[in-house]
Amino acid sequence: MLTKALSGGAKSLHLSVDGNQAQQQEDKFQMENQCLPKKVPGFCSFRYGLAILLHFCNIAIMAQRVCLNLTMVAMVNNTGSPHLSNESAVEMLENVKNPVYSWSPDIQGLILSSVFFGMVVAQAPVGYLSGIYPMKRIIGSSLFLSSLMSLLIPHAAQVGAALVIVCRVLQGIAQGTVSTGQHEIWVKWAPPLERGRLTSMTLSGFVMGPFIVLLVSGFICDLLGWPMVFYIFGIVGCVLSLSWFFLFFDDPKDHPYMSSSEKNYIISSLMQQASSGRQSLPIKAMLKSLPLWAIILNSFAFIWSNSLLVTYTPTFISTVLHVNVRENGLLSSLPYLLAYICGILAGQMSDFFLTRKIFSIVTVRKLFTTLGSFCPVIFIMCLLYLSYNFYSTVIFLTLANSTLSFSYCGQLINALDIAPRYYGFLKAVTALIGMFGGLISSTLAGLILNQDPEYAWHKIFFLMAGINVSCLAFYFLFAKGEIQEWAKEIKTTRL
Repeated sequence: MLTKALSGGAKSLHLSVDGNQAQQQEDKFQMENQCLPKKVPGFCSFRYGLAILLHFCNIAIMAQRVCLNLTMVAMVNNTGSPHLSNESAVEMLENVKNPVYSWSPDIQGLILSSVFFGMVVAQAPVGYLSGIYPMKRIIGSSLFLSSLMSLLIPHAAQVGAALVIVCRVLQGIAQGTVSTGQHEIWVKWAPPLERGRLTSMTLSGFVMGPFIVLLVSGFICDLLGWPMVFYIFGIVGCVLSLSWFFLFFDDPKDHPYMSSSEKNYIISSLMQQASSGRQSLPIKAMLKSLPLWAIILNSFAFIWSNSLLVTYTPTFISTVLHVNVRENGLLSSLPYLLAYICGILAGQMSDFFLTRKIFSIVTVRKLFTTLGSFCPVIFIMCLLYLSYNFYSTVIFLTLANSTLSFSYCGQLINALDIAPRYYGFLKAVTALIGMFGGLISSTLAGLILNQDPEYAWHKIFFLMAGINVSCLAFYFLFAKGEIQEWAKEIKTTRL
């Protein structure tokens, strides 16, 4: 009897536990359904409005960075003696709206490259601080500083090249802060199924900026003088920075005007990510992580290729096609326009594959990394061996430049998949390593062109192809799409 009673009691207890578990699962299911709205705002939403605002901010900082490359032609008198002071040049000004200075080629190169020194300095500190301090202040103040430096450059040029270099270094620090820090925003604002679209919309501003500069700067210099180029882009940047302070909120749940359905959609879609503050950096685990190294190596290859093609496309057009400066500028702007289109298209396609569950996250990342790394290699080989006339050369060169933008939805956002908690820091590290790749590729290409002009382009492009293919093979083997163990939240239990 006692045994039977105990058996019956255990059975009833088991049924009670099962009932409680079932009730808990039902309650959880109902809560999830309440958190996930049936109708979620799409393109006309605050998260897409944020992407558009960042898009224009990126256009502004790229325009401020690149415009000096074109205005330098109008600023410099190559017949003058090289020195840092501008007193003699200022005294002999022939046109008030277009001051001319006697800067040597070495000084010009130092002025143009000084912005990158500032960007390199900013990467690691910004990557670490981006997860600690509010991005509203960091990005807004940095954009304002970059715009202020743009407004001061014409006046600094009257004092001397040394002051222009100081302004460019400060501008580089500010621009490096904006370009690196903005990635931390999407940790709280980008639902996993919309990361491709949102990030591609913002990053495409980096290619639209140079396109606009190449189109309008020449006309501004002719009509209003080269100082107006800096004033116009500086004022635009100041307006955007003020707009940023008014329109942006670090966390979507703090936004006073966002609908509850959009808030619930963003928050519920990111529930698997840790919501607490950043823990100490697991440096040893990061160094041992092959998926992270796959991202780093392919980011290095991307910036190597991008810097090489962006820097030497005008040189290639000039030496191979023998066109004048105006035609060169128009032809050099074509890759930026097509790259802009490719970047937006990549974002739409990647999120379509994920939303319809056609491919997994890791498959989508590998697909677009392949398109962004291997397509430029194919078109560069076609450029070397299949281009027999003017039009085929322009087509292959444009396609090689523009298809790099497919990487926006590949390895360039893969760190957000595997380690959202440390995304800002990881983007800073990959950008820093990639910048060294860009500096090496540009320098090495210049040395090859000087030493072997006849076969220089073959050597330069084959080296680029080798780096892209080898890094892509490593990515195929070790890339992942899920959060890694070292990036998960460490939960402590208090007794």
